[in-house]
Amino acid sequence: MITANTVRVAAPAEDVWTVFADVERWPTWTPSVTSARSLEGPLTLGARFEIRQPRLPRLVWQVVEFDAGRSWVWRAGGPGGRTFAHHVVEAQDDGTTLVTQRIDQRGVSVLFGLFTRGLTRRYLAQEADGLKAACERRPHGAPQP
Repeated sequence: MITANTVRVAAPAEDVWTVFADVERWPTWTPSVTSARSLEGPLTLGARFEIRQPRLPRLVWQVVEFDAGRSWVWRAGGPGGRTFAHHVVEAQDDGTTLVTQRIDQRGVSVLFGLFTRGLTRRYLAQEADGLKAACERRPHGAPQP
């Protein structure tokens, strides 16, 4: 089962990537994440992050695909079910950036996904809106506060 969200951000892709890839700061710009902790350092292939979200169990996500400055995919789950979360940052010719998030639930995770689909859509929208706001108020090229 796939749930997705795309938002256009009025900021250059490199600035959007800087904010989006700083996973531990997500709770500062989205209410859908209450805690995000790296278990092994910055976002890169193989890195793991513990994410806590309201009304959902704590999950550890591991990065299984990584294209610096452009995209990453991480997965969570165990025997019988896996969830993959895709994060894509795409520069546009007009200087804006398209950000797409896609949740792909497989195996028994689909059953859980059916019960939480509305919540998942709401969280993806909150993340998109929060990322957009954080990037658009940030001066171009400025470091993360």
